[in-house]
Amino acid sequence: MSLTELEIEIQAGQLEAFEERLFALGAVSVELFDAGDEPLFEPPPGTHPLWSAIRLRAIFADSLLAEIAGAALKTSEPAETAARITTIADQDWVRAGLAGLTRIHCGGKLWIVPSWEPLPDVDAGVFVHLDPGLAFGTGTHPTTAMCLATLAETPPQTQQVLDFGCGSGILAIAALKLGAASALGVDIDPQALQATRANAERNGIHSDRLETALPDVEPPTASFDLILANILAGPLVTLVPTLARSARPGARLLLAGLLDWQADTVMAAYEDDFDIRIGMQRDGWVLLDGRRR
Repeated sequence: MSLTELEIEIQAGQLEAFEERLFALGAVSVELFDAGDEPLFEPPPGTHPLWSAIRLRAIFADSLLAEIAGAALKTSEPAETAARITTIADQDWVRAGLAGLTRIHCGGKLWIVPSWEPLPDVDAGVFVHLDPGLAFGTGTHPTTAMCLATLAETPPQTQQVLDFGCGSGILAIAALKLGAASALGVDIDPQALQATRANAERNGIHSDRLETALPDVEPPTASFDLILANILAGPLVTLVPTLARSARPGARLLLAGLLDWQADTVMAAYEDDFDIRIGMQRDGWVLLDGRRR
């Protein structure tokens, strides 16, 4: 079955009216995109800012409904542009979504390998089996890739690991497969904890080596040799007391999820407790590398 896409540009103040109108006219989904060049990097918690100019993309299962919606919007709603209607060719959407995802060499012996990909023909490789799911972290984003590359370069042999904001569990699982003794994955999202446990099981890692917890459970004091936090700059600053308290003297700290212009602010927040520096940079993103004093 082919689908039909209707695209129209509006102003932020028109969003609610247009969304309601499109769904009332038969749209099965509506997506929002930036119609100009106005990035929203990191809004404060609890806020939902919008771009000044928004491109709405509505999907219809029936081309006639899309045509009717386009005509209705043209006569009743003052949009920035006329509606553009195109047909989306039918395809195997699951296969199409997986097409761009392949095995990733993170560095050293470490590889991320989706279930549908064969293992690479390498000697003594360390393979993390991970498929896309409900939680962030497949190894493709620069922030995750930098953390994985750093783990591959200096494997955390026999170490106790804290992965704060664990998402899919990719970093904790990689650390364990590289020789860490145990790991604790913490995340605010229960689905992320579920994904972490499922991915750990897929990789032959039992719950006695990888535990999970919500952040309202305080991590054990001075218990970790390696702390990983791939989140955002704002939460990283907020987490200084928690992460400092959790780190043993000399513990390594890897912070990611921040843009290059945010690095100085985050380093300043941690410098009382950690010797910290920029460890790696990719595509405008930064990895901070620190040691607990």
